[in-house]
Amino acid sequence: MTTRPYIVGNWKMHGTRAMLAEARAIDRAAERLLKVEVALAPPFTLIHATRKEANLIGIGAQDVHAAEGGAHTGDISAAMAKDAGAGFTIVGHSERRADHKESNALVQEKATAAIAAGMNVIVCVGETEEERDSGKAEAVVGRQLTGSLPTGEGVAEKVTVAYEPVWAIGTGRTPTVDDIGAMHRHIRAKLVSIYGEEGQGIRILYGGSVKPDNAAELLAADEVGGALVGGASLTAESFLGIIVAAAEAQDEKS
Repeated sequence: MTTRPYIVGNWKMHGTRAMLAEARAIDRAAERLLKVEVALAPPFTLIHATRKEANLIGIGAQDVHAAEGGAHTGDISAAMAKDAGAGFTIVGHSERRADHKESNALVQEKATAAIAAGMNVIVCVGETEEERDSGKAEAVVGRQLTGSLPTGEGVAEKVTVAYEPVWAIGTGRTPTVDDIGAMHRHIRAKLVSIYGEEGQGIRILYGGSVKPDNAAELLAADEVGGALVGGASLTAESFLGIIVAAAEAQDEKS
């Protein structure tokens, strides 16, 4: 049985209550597009409100702290995010790795904490332009997977991986479909080496300047199980264009 494509919108540091109208529109459309699993990761301030407004789609957090609680001013634990209505969290996004100097080990701790709190996780990996140009892309992504993924019995079913070439995020640039397919095959092999047969069932999302006009082509790449969408998820119109492309791609595979 073919797994539904997973289309996740990451609102990043955008969003006030006025944007709940976009979430409602996305939620209504999701009712008609059941061949696609849809989710949004709004900022912490909107998780609870978005969960109340959008009942059909998944709602998640953009990050969590690795600790259960304590003296960590300004941070949010996995349990707190879950209590607000988040069913999953993104961890290890390239912007967190770069801006907050997050290591693979810390990303793994966060993923482990989220799963312990009853959440699913989307673990992000990806190389910089310099690393790709020097032929190190697969090695870099392989190290990130080994160091960032949570381990233990039963965790694989809680994990999604998102491949996001850092140089393609918000730049308008995208790798070729062949490049994406090659990296996703490499990730799949690594997942199987880490989780065994369970690694075959983990969805691998592509993230990096995904838009309605390129979504169909990107989603058709080998081993691409969905998309992690940034700017194009901020309005229902553009995000739904990607969701429709995913539904059509699913029809072609069926």
